[in-house]
Amino acid sequence: MADGYLEKHQADYEARKEAYLRKKKHLPLVKSRPQKPDDEAL
Repeated sequence: MADGYLEKHQADYEARKEAYLRKKKHLPLVKSRPQKPDDEAL
């Protein structure tokens, strides 16, 4: 295969990865909390 083909796909991958990481940083961090029963005696 031609080197240009591989370089283009590598560049496309890097651009998608950069966009994903940039978008990911702006999302709020969701932490799961263990659910407590309504009545502690149960």
